[in-house]
Amino acid sequence: MSTHTLSVLVENKPGVLARVAGLFSRRGFNIESLAVGATEHPDVSRMTIVVAVEDLPLEQVTKQLNKLINVIKIVELEPSAAVQRELLLVKVRADATVRSQVLETVQLFRAKVVDVSPEALTIEATGTADKIEALLRMLEPYGVREMVQSGMVAIGRGPRSITATAVR
Repeated sequence: MSTHTLSVLVENKPGVLARVAGLFSRRGFNIESLAVGATEHPDVSRMTIVVAVEDLPLEQVTKQLNKLINVIKIVELEPSAAVQRELLLVKVRADATVRSQVLETVQLFRAKVVDVSPEALTIEATGTADKIEALLRMLEPYGVREMVQSGMVAIGRGPRSITATAVR
């Protein structure tokens, strides 16, 4: 199985997310990552869906997605032709004995400390899935107390816009 990233423009209406996710679910596909947010058009949302599936079943799902009334446009984003990022917030044990080491790791990954307490630091990092994974591996020895990670968001490289041609 290979991983595919779909950028799906949909009408910003209640129930659209459930219908799109349900289509993948009925086919037995696990969505590895799902991020939904507004676009530059208030009545249009963009869903970034990462799914591991073979090419032919993906083509069938894409055709079925296109039949959904609220789906405007679907584009598969190739990793080399897209900018892809995830967001991580992680709370790490960082008392006085290890705080400087944790801060050094944060700087190394160009992350930011967004909250400080006597016993912990909350760190914000954005980047590729590999960068986020590597940062977590480096922070593990200090004690990860809590973490939350967004799904991947992605946008095509260059000046072209998929919303410009899809939304009138």
